[in-house]
Amino acid sequence: MNGGSGGSAGDEPGEGGASGSGTGGDVADGGVGGVGDEAGGAGGSGAETGTGGSEPGVDLDCELAPLDPDDPLELVPVSGDIDVHDPVVIEADGVYYMFHTGFGISVKTSTDLREWEDAGVVFSSNPSWIAEKVAGVTNLWAPDISYFGGKYHLYYSASTFGSNRSCIGHATRTALDGGQWTDHGPVICSNETPGTDDWNAIDPNLIFDEDGNAFLAFGSFWSGIKMIELDASGARANGVLHSLAERSVNGRAIEAPFIVRRCSYYYLFVSFDYCCRGSNSTYRIMVGRSEDVRGPYVDHNGVPLTQGGGTLVLEGNARWRGPGHNAVLFVGQDAYNVYHAYDSQRGGRATLRIAELAWDESGWPKSAGP
Repeated sequence: MNGGSGGSAGDEPGEGGASGSGTGGDVADGGVGGVGDEAGGAGGSGAETGTGGSEPGVDLDCELAPLDPDDPLELVPVSGDIDVHDPVVIEADGVYYMFHTGFGISVKTSTDLREWEDAGVVFSSNPSWIAEKVAGVTNLWAPDISYFGGKYHLYYSASTFGSNRSCIGHATRTALDGGQWTDHGPVICSNETPGTDDWNAIDPNLIFDEDGNAFLAFGSFWSGIKMIELDASGARANGVLHSLAERSVNGRAIEAPFIVRRCSYYYLFVSFDYCCRGSNSTYRIMVGRSEDVRGPYVDHNGVPLTQGGGTLVLEGNARWRGPGHNAVLFVGQDAYNVYHAYDSQRGGRATLRIAELAWDESGWPKSAGP
């Protein structure tokens, strides 16, 4: 979600963060990827059901979520507390947990993916390091949650609109049913010294490769989508910065990476164009794929995403404008993409959308959205 270069914006003013001194709320239980394996799979998932994938070292079944022409994809009808930006969902012990942009990182829960209710926040106040690193932060943007090493790992963005002076924070928690999050401060920051970085450290997403190595994709506008490697604790492992995708048109509007592994490919979902303009939002979800988690990612026509390539997954219609900031949720052999779109029948409010997702015979994802 968020900050485009030169004044484009992201989600509802989302900023905020957490650090060693941050206060963790007791209400929100989160975790992307479910309970179980000590290391997560593609897209930050750590168990059988979660956002993105499988345990490390195990390639996802090529028959996972196949497209059936005789069984049209459908939208999941959602209701309740569904005014959200940048949602990501995980199932644990029969409960779906949704994390999204908001003050302290908002949390919702559901038992059926359909009816959602508020479940509090992750942080009751922003940790002190955020004010020191990024002035003016209020909400926390675009969370991503994974389970590995016996802990839930929450990554989140601290930034302000139109700026790439930003940080990605990291917090952990051992269980979903109580207790507080322990914050570990920033994993990576951009442009701490003005003019030094042409990238933006927001919109994190964790992915494990087939050998169990953890990587964090992130980025918004500027020079696009980047990736770093993480160590076993979830901190940055080294100084290498990989470039995954970039645009040179329409204000360089690309953000919100989300990677999953299916069969022999890694799929990089991104959002093109602009969110956060209500019914005038132009977000759309694109995808590319690679046999290496670090790229190069190409679209259906073979155009590299670093050269502006991307295959359309979904775009808006007359009612649902600007669908974007996609996450992928696997439930058994089924897949869903989880995102927000702006409801023109409700004054352009950002609203949760969940759509069935499947892969065609050529190995490209198709969605029931918007």
